[in-house]
Amino acid sequence: MKIVAVTACPTGIAHTYMAAEQLEKTGKALGHTIKVETQGAMGIEHQLSPEDIRTADVAIFAADIGVEARDRFRALRIVEVPVQLAIRDPKAVFAKLEQ
Repeated sequence: MKIVAVTACPTGIAHTYMAAEQLEKTGKALGHTIKVETQGAMGIEHQLSPEDIRTADVAIFAADIGVEARDRFRALRIVEVPVQLAIRDPKAVFAKLEQ
């Protein structure tokens, strides 16, 4: 499955990047292709391209705040989870994609 994801927390520092790392590592281990955009104190980093989004099967929002430029994802199914779930149990996040 081709997945795009956005991670974001209120301060946009450690947890945003920890969630991104866990999603990338777990997604690849499960055989998915995944690209993760982070949003936080530094603004949008590793911004997903329109092509990344257009060709994705699903989007994961691991965010405790509103996702910036959310309308870019309007054509995709979006699975929303708290940042802590992505950090502590990323396999549970991917299990939600099958529901």
